[in-house]
Amino acid sequence: MGIEWLPREGGIKDHFLWGEEHFGTEAPCVVYEKRPIIDPDGNPVEGVYSAWVILNNPRQYNSYTTEMVKGVIAGMHRASMDREVVAVVFTGMGDRAFCTGGNTKEYAEYYSRRPTEYALYMDLFNGMVDSILTCKKPVICRVNGMRVAGGQEIGGACDIAIASDLAIFGQAGPRHGSAPVGGSSDFLPWFLNMEDAMWNCISCELWSAYKMSRKSYVSKVVPVIKQDGKWVRNPQVITDKYVEDGEIVYGEFKTGDEAKEARAFVKNATTDFELLDKEVNGVLWTFTNLFPHCLQMSIDSVKAKKRFFWDMSKDYYRHWLAANMSSEAFLGFTAFNTRKMTGKDTIDFIKYRQLLAEARLVDEELFGKVLAQPKE
Repeated sequence: MGIEWLPREGGIKDHFLWGEEHFGTEAPCVVYEKRPIIDPDGNPVEGVYSAWVILNNPRQYNSYTTEMVKGVIAGMHRASMDREVVAVVFTGMGDRAFCTGGNTKEYAEYYSRRPTEYALYMDLFNGMVDSILTCKKPVICRVNGMRVAGGQEIGGACDIAIASDLAIFGQAGPRHGSAPVGGSSDFLPWFLNMEDAMWNCISCELWSAYKMSRKSYVSKVVPVIKQDGKWVRNPQVITDKYVEDGEIVYGEFKTGDEAKEARAFVKNATTDFELLDKEVNGVLWTFTNLFPHCLQMSIDSVKAKKRFFWDMSKDYYRHWLAANMSSEAFLGFTAFNTRKMTGKDTIDFIKYRQLLAEARLVDEELFGKVLAQPKE
């Protein structure tokens, strides 16, 4: 005869902080779904699930609005508190982008030149990164497309990354009025060598998924183009592992006519995420067949190294980013947000440096001299 040592009066405790108010189905929003764990034979397993936190803003490359930031926080917490959830899959809607960072329209039209408001937003953003780093379930970043700027930063907070080979990675801050201090300047030195981390943070150069795999920033890269029943690797990228003129070219983008032909092919190709989801399901199956508390202890102990520098720096990052909203961030986000009217997505950097060298005031007159004017 068994003895129930701790009777559950009133049922199982509810540890959720929020209900459904931070999730939605119509873009822009965050979608939260529970999906059954799939065994190696393709069968759903009863009673155990993955939690899918999906950035749903595909028209703007899954850039996150203020409300979507709240949704990610709520999603990570809900997954942490759900006994049935084995792991989180963090991804974006569609086939073009995981995430391209903060919503530039919102930044330019609301937060620019409102530093106090942006400081409040940064408290939420820091909370979003914290929610990933402190999630009590493993977090898989399913990189279904571009992982750029803040998208690379929140992706870097995840535990494992599995990428479409059409995905590209990089930062945008120094080119568009900010700095990659939402995680990348803390995380990248753990993955890349110091010079690669430095160049990736400051150059705003976009790297292919294959190059990121070579640099050990993603765990797995799989093709997503299917033609005539066969998988086709991204033709825009050199995927043969060889050295040319003493330099490794594997993962570099092709150039010239070859690149033009490849871009045209990709533009008209059909994407299929079967292999990407198969790899994700494989990782989920591995997690499912481990002791859950031993698994999370292992993850937390590795992740603590990423958290160390993030926790040490995130508060003063917040203050600098808020102050910067009155000057360079205003210029950078305004230039990007008005690019359809002006034909240019950046300011005149040379003119800006020349005016600063003259000790000019950073005022409306200076802004007018460095921002592109609307096309006639």
